[in-house]
Amino acid sequence: MAQLNVTVNGKPFLVGCEDGQERHLMELAATFDQQVRAVGQEVGQLGETRLFLMTALLLTDELSDLKLRVGHLQNELAKAQAEQARVEMKAAAALENAAKRIEKMGGGGA
Repeated sequence: MAQLNVTVNGKPFLVGCEDGQERHLMELAATFDQQVRAVGQEVGQLGETRLFLMTALLLTDELSDLKLRVGHLQNELAKAQAEQARVEMKAAAALENAAKRIEKMGGGGA
């Protein structure tokens, strides 16, 4: 397990992560740091724990909204896929009927 220092709100924190995940962890920490700083500018310095809590709550709210949107989009995708399958079946049936009609007309070709 790798350990590295990340900086949030100007303070270093030693955190562990799986080997190979160091870059991702640094990116996450940088994003969290940006959010913490933004919240700190909006509400003022609350103390580190409260500032981190407020940021975590705001990020969790954002995550919750995104999960709802993803769920809605998944439902829309499922409906679209069902409609596509219905249309494809209808088109295939129409082609089959057309082919049968052509055969009855004696347009067998060769």
